[in-house]
Amino acid sequence: MPPYDPLAAKLSEADDRVLLSHWLPPQAGIVPLLRIGNRWFSTLWAVPIGFAALILAIAAAQSLRDLPEVQQFLLHHPGIAQAAPAVKSGFPWWLRLQHFLNMLFMMFIIRAGIQILADHPRLYWQRDCTPGADWFRFQKPVPTGRVWTAKDDSVTIPAWLGIPGLRHSIGLARWWHFSVNMLWTFNGVAFYALIFSTDQWHRIVPTTWEVFPSAVSTAIQYASLNFPVDQGWTRYNALQQIFYFVTVFVAAPLSIATGLLQSPAISNRLGWTGRVLNRQVARSIHFLSFLWFVMFILAHGIMVFVTSLRENTNHMFAGVENASWSGILPFLLAMGVVIAAWAAASPLTLRHARAVQHTGKFMVGWFKGLAEWWDPRSQLNEADISPYFWPNGTMPASPEFDALVAGDFVDYRLRVDGLVEQPLEFSLADLRAMPRQEQITTHFCIQGWSGVAKWGGVPMSHILDLVKPTDAARYAVFYSLADGGEGGRYYDVHEMRNMRHALTILAYEMNGKAVGVLHGAPLRLRCENELGFKMVKWIAAIEFVNDFAHLGAGQGGYNEDHEFYGYRMPI
Repeated sequence: MPPYDPLAAKLSEADDRVLLSHWLPPQAGIVPLLRIGNRWFSTLWAVPIGFAALILAIAAAQSLRDLPEVQQFLLHHPGIAQAAPAVKSGFPWWLRLQHFLNMLFMMFIIRAGIQILADHPRLYWQRDCTPGADWFRFQKPVPTGRVWTAKDDSVTIPAWLGIPGLRHSIGLARWWHFSVNMLWTFNGVAFYALIFSTDQWHRIVPTTWEVFPSAVSTAIQYASLNFPVDQGWTRYNALQQIFYFVTVFVAAPLSIATGLLQSPAISNRLGWTGRVLNRQVARSIHFLSFLWFVMFILAHGIMVFVTSLRENTNHMFAGVENASWSGILPFLLAMGVVIAAWAAASPLTLRHARAVQHTGKFMVGWFKGLAEWWDPRSQLNEADISPYFWPNGTMPASPEFDALVAGDFVDYRLRVDGLVEQPLEFSLADLRAMPRQEQITTHFCIQGWSGVAKWGGVPMSHILDLVKPTDAARYAVFYSLADGGEGGRYYDVHEMRNMRHALTILAYEMNGKAVGVLHGAPLRLRCENELGFKMVKWIAAIEFVNDFAHLGAGQGGYNEDHEFYGYRMPI
């Protein structure tokens, strides 16, 4: 079917690869900074401070071991809770396989997560993302005296660390992060089921209070460089048991929960919980859980090598309890797979970006579709309104728009056409004369920032009543007065169900005033179960269609076409 609305002819095609010559130019970040009180400190201080702390810990532990009382304590608590049951099944094949898969999946999850964080390289402990309120950042302070968008704030991550390593490549990074997270979650659920249907849970679940003094004993032994006797084939020592328990049963579920709480569809639905664990609190906790996993992986890897490499690799890669070399070859092969996957991830993503997008849609698109059915409700009041709301997007740059601004949008017309019984045009005055709705809601940008505002406008359901979409109309296409960053008119597509939701409005007011040009004047969409890029600003026309394959590159929106975002983005 040929496009009905004339603006459809102004949409642009997009390449299925990442073209570096067309991408956002690189921008280096800075050494990560941590704010304590009102002062910022470089995280590089952690290196000398950590080294000094390690030396002091070794000296203190060795001195403590000379004390008779400590010697008696270590004798009474050798490091393994003696009342804890032993594991009799060793390291079965399924446990070894899941260990490898967990290692492989975590590599992709961590790298893609770093790439996502680089799109808004700041963390906050409050709901608002006001410049200067962050507690952690690896970007310079927000400059004053000029418009500084969230896109401007993004930084470049090296390709060997992030995926794919380009500035503002969050669309591709999210497909990696979410898709592999789903595989990791399935692997984790299988792990839970298998350990609790066997005796393997005894290895990582404390069953006696003796684990705590035994953990202190183990810490003293490790710190004094006189390591405890390894009995890992049957029982982990108390310190290992506590760390594994926290990692498997606290950090992992917490990471999943705080990831989901960053979703507009889910957070807006959870009422009081969504307010307390708002997006920025969830991001910060998510980041701390990421640090826990990095620390655990590093510590785990170091201990494998310094305690007994052959015995450890035999346990986890050969399933035997001896000092032979049988586990070394499988271990080296597994490391080879991880290294090869690490090296290939970014180049593959850049060359086959559209395939990565489509694979991600296949793997997690169904879950995103389910999340759209969550009914987002406004739960906020005027005290929650953010003092700062980040600008974003490419501003309209045309004589047509300049004339509209100069005339205070008196000559603005919203065209609504396509598969409707009654195509209509509305002036801004017409829209203001229609039934008006106000709502105080949180804006969730795909880049990670959020902000609360009070929006006023006409319910989209009222527009539907006026134009009467036909039964063939499945989607609403919103065309902007602005072009996208790569040229061609900006647009995005929504399902009809979203258009009928009570909180979907065409907003012409923001915080009691006319929407400013920076935030979408004269008219912008609010659709509260989707991420912010779906809420088209500077709306020129709305077209109802049966399919969107003929529009642009056929992916359902400008960012979907050019930056490989997802069409359904409630998470």
